[in-house]
Amino acid sequence: MLVAGEPSGDALGGPLMAALKKEFGPELSFMGIGGEAMTGQGLESLFPMSDLSIMGIAEILPRIPLIRRRLAEAEALARDARPDALVTIDAPGFNFRLARRLAGQGIPLIHYVAPTVWSWRPGRAKEIAGFLDHLLAVLPFEPPYFDVEGLPCTFVGHTAVSAVAGDGPAFREAHGIDTDAVVLGILPGSRKGEIARHAPVFADVATELVRDIKNLHIVTPTVPHVADSVRQVFSTIPAPVTVVDGEQKTGAFAAMNAALAASGTVTLELSLAAVPCIAAYRMNPITIAIIRRLAKAKAISLTNLILEKDIIPEFIQERCRTDVLFPALKEVLFDEQARERQISASADVAAALGAGGRPPAERAAEVIKNVLNARSE
Repeated sequence: MLVAGEPSGDALGGPLMAALKKEFGPELSFMGIGGEAMTGQGLESLFPMSDLSIMGIAEILPRIPLIRRRLAEAEALARDARPDALVTIDAPGFNFRLARRLAGQGIPLIHYVAPTVWSWRPGRAKEIAGFLDHLLAVLPFEPPYFDVEGLPCTFVGHTAVSAVAGDGPAFREAHGIDTDAVVLGILPGSRKGEIARHAPVFADVATELVRDIKNLHIVTPTVPHVADSVRQVFSTIPAPVTVVDGEQKTGAFAAMNAALAASGTVTLELSLAAVPCIAAYRMNPITIAIIRRLAKAKAISLTNLILEKDIIPEFIQERCRTDVLFPALKEVLFDEQARERQISASADVAAALGAGGRPPAERAAEVIKNVLNARSE
């Protein structure tokens, strides 16, 4: 049984399922909750994953009844079917509640993507050690935080390093983008709330850029459930806008001169693709006030955290506004020194995340198999 609660988790779950099929063979079957990547591997999702794709304390409050109902449904499925293992993927707010309810039931509980205890709420490491059996980490510095609490934790690598390099010229040709166009990637997020908060501001920044860059072309890789919203907001930009699905992301990255992105995994992916970018993020005021009281990390971009350097410029909350983002974006578009600083960091980030070894999904599948074999001995 696998449970993903948002698009980034689904993107991990799909390759993991493919790798698990290789490890366990044809007798393996799946159940649980996931999105397109996981259903494409044969999962029949118990309910739409989008029911769980919510971020922010204030945003979650009105949907608590639905989330509680979905939690009860997922618990009932596990108790009735008694899978050989439950693999929860990211989305700790939902998945850790599910795992707690199933602790002590004889079902191995494995979680993929360690919670960011190095960033905030370090006490969570001890807490989850009380109910999880194994943790799969995607960042190299994470295992010691959990090993010390008695929770086995294995670094399996980050899936972003497995991405095949895209063909920028081919992408431009396929989408009618001039070879001399300045291509700006705009990535406002994958959740509806993120689109509502970021897309209007990002559209305003692009509109300002059009006044200085006559051959500007906007490219936005996104996920299906927010694509229409993105198109609607970006229709106000007085420049060509190409919105594509996630399967074309690597080609889109290769075609970009620079990017403006909502902070998250995508900024790491841009770093690995050697695309200079700036990161911005807005939250509900109540949510950000709570996070600022609890947060420990000094940066939000994974590239900055991994390399312990200020590589990607960050603009959070009150700094996520047009007059601040506009000059910063022009710098990563045209300042060669600023661009080279980010481009040269790409290889360092890739090495830290396990580039050159087995794909993370295969490593994760092997760990899961080892955990089950150890329990059967």
